[in-house]
Amino acid sequence: MPLTTADKLEIQELGARYNHAIDYGHPKAWADCFTPDGCFISPQGQQDGRDALIAFAAASAASALSARHWTNNWVIEGSGDDATATCYLNLINADNAGASIVTGLYRDRLRRVDGGWKFTERNVTTDISAEELQAALDTAR
Repeated sequence: MPLTTADKLEIQELGARYNHAIDYGHPKAWADCFTPDGCFISPQGQQDGRDALIAFAAASAASALSARHWTNNWVIEGSGDDATATCYLNLINADNAGASIVTGLYRDRLRRVDGGWKFTERNVTTDISAEELQAALDTAR
């Protein structure tokens, strides 16, 4: 059975909860957006499983970076309890010293678990290299 409009809206809301949790420094809430064996892949590396996800989000919160994740142009496909999604990322880092914007793309695999959608894998690629990304993050600190 194809995904319903309600499924697609729930997946977009999952993305919003993910963004709010990482931006406001809530590592456990961020990890809750993934299945227990979920995987996050980024230019900073790969985190597998809940403990690694929480540690990554906690380190992100400890960086004192004022980040805002914006996602748009969602394309969501799937059927039954499995889905894939892609969306654009605009990551805005700002503090009193200035601001930087990094753009990229999320590629997601999702599964419906206990009646709700979760990421099984979230892979983010940026439109700049890992070195350029780190420099942008360092500049915004």
